Amino acid sequence: MAVYTEVADEDLRTFVAEYDIGTVVSCKGIAEGVENSNYLLQTDRSNFILTLYEKRVNPTDLPFFIGLMEHLANQGLRCPTPLAGRDGARLRSLCGRPAAIISFLQGLWPRRVSSAHCASLGAAMADLHLKGLSFPQRRPNSLGPKAWRPLFDLEAHRTDKVKPGLAAFLRHELDHLEKHWPTDLPVGIIHADLFPDNVFFQGTEVSGLIDFYFACTDFLAYDIAICLNAWCFEDDGSFNVTKARLMLSSYQKVRPLSAAEFNALPILARGAATRFLLTRLYDWLNTPPGAFVKRKDPLEYERKLRFHAEIDGPGGYGLEYHSLAAGEL
Repeated sequence: MAVYTEVADEDLRTFVAEYDIGTVVSCKGIAEGVENSNYLLQTDRSNFILTLYEKRVNPTDLPFFIGLMEHLANQGLRCPTPLAGRDGARLRSLCGRPAAIISFLQGLWPRRVSSAHCASLGAAMADLHLKGLSFPQRRPNSLGPKAWRPLFDLEAHRTDKVKPGLAAFLRHELDHLEKHWPTDLPVGIIHADLFPDNVFFQGTEVSGLIDFYFACTDFLAYDIAICLNAWCFEDDGSFNVTKARLMLSSYQKVRPLSAAEFNALPILARGAATRFLLTRLYDWLNTPPGAFVKRKDPLEYERKLRFHAEIDGPGGYGLEYHSLAAGEL
């Protein structure tokens, strides 16, 4: 979440009047994230999230995102629900941007990730994957492997300004991923951005998943690989095997992983690290001055990518499939 587009008071009041949610009390920008402009909207009836979809989001994808959130919420997944206006529309325009008002979820995202958080996340992610299987629409992953080389090429000429030698390292990694990326793993709806600030907890139990604007159709295990990157590394760069085991074990109890998915985790994690390194690199170099958004350090993912590049199988993470399948992790 972030704020790129400022909303004038009069525009806000006119927009909110299209809904039966009361009158505006306050509207405060939310700084986390990098994609859309988000506000915590308080009316005299309740709290909501106001989202303005910025230029990176393709407007033609918005019906998919809105429909997916409705579907998952109807299936019982704890996720935001887009509100319909008085005219029945869930999408409209504000300040020249597509915009929607989304239900507000209770909970906090974890500032310090614990093993218990990871265990609860694993079960919630598997639940999302199962409930998404009945969603009829498909959306290719716009930031999947086919997008990585073109994204790198956009900034290759100044990549070494961030760190000398980074461009050559990324070229080598892209060559490896293009050669070894799997082709036949189970596919379904994935969140594709399940970072800690997109998962709410009450205590150590997941109370909601938010920000579905990267959701797409891809390998289900790729979502796990994203979470291994986002949840299982410590501040000093070390990989926490206990967190990974608990995440996978909890996932397995809801949706069992195949041996092929388990064995593909190292290459999928390597690809996920590359994807977030590249998008963070692009944002680091291109975030407009004065934007109310926190730039995220791309070199965090360079360090993670170097770790994954040294792994030759799940055993390198301290994981074993027979233990996972037996529920012994």
